[in-house]
Amino acid sequence: MADNRWELEVRSVKSARYAIAAATVLVIAHVTVAILLRVSPTGVYFRTADQLALAGIGVLLAAIALLLTRPRVRVGAEGVAVRNILSERLIEWDLVEGLSFPDGAMWARVDIPDDEFISVMAIQSNDRDHAVAAVRTFRSLEAKYARVSAEPHQSEQ
Repeated sequence: MADNRWELEVRSVKSARYAIAAATVLVIAHVTVAILLRVSPTGVYFRTADQLALAGIGVLLAAIALLLTRPRVRVGAEGVAVRNILSERLIEWDLVEGLSFPDGAMWARVDIPDDEFISVMAIQSNDRDHAVAAVRTFRSLEAKYARVSAEPHQSEQ
């Protein structure tokens, strides 16, 4: 479902791939072990409920791994919408002081007043060119929208 309010939408490419691969491995490993438990001579008798529970644990762990596919940042006239693993926040343009990518950082961050920041897990250093393009596009949209929202404040002073 396309949302026309946003001019930029970015998700991490490599982290999503790694998360999907890890989830797949977790499910396959747990289901395989659950199936083989019944027929292996371990000295312990595993019932169907035990097998289902082990497979269920694999599915649960895979779902947790897939949370790493959630991070997203969207930019538009309304502001910057940052969704990380468990939270989502809309930052209006009058609060955005910029996007920074400190040396050695895993992901970018949106700088807000009072030396605060919000991590942007969707723009990650391991995405390299994808991250560079996202930062450049973000900054061009910031130049477009941040000035518009800052002008009324300057005229009031």
